[in-house]
Amino acid sequence: MAKFLKPICTERHVVSNDFLKGIIAMPARRTLEKEKIDSLEKLSDYSESELLQFHGFGKNTMQKLKVYMKNNDAFLK
Repeated sequence: MAKFLKPICTERHVVSNDFLKGIIAMPARRTLEKEKIDSLEKLSDYSESELLQFHGFGKNTMQKLKVYMKNNDAFLK
C-alpha cells in the first residue's frame, strides 16, 4: 500500500499566530508571517497587485481577503 505523503513545508513550518486563520489558506498565511504582516493595519499598507505577487495569493484568496477586510473596516492601499 502507498503511504500518505505530506508536504515537507507543512510539517516543518507552523504558523505561530492565528492571524486570518480560517479566512485564507495556509500558503498565504505562511507568506504573511514570513513578511511580518500580522495585522490588518500592516496588511492595508499593501496594494492588491503587491499581494498577488506573494506565494499563495490568487484571485480566490484576494476575494476572501477583501470581504474580510471590508467587514472589519480595513482596506488595501
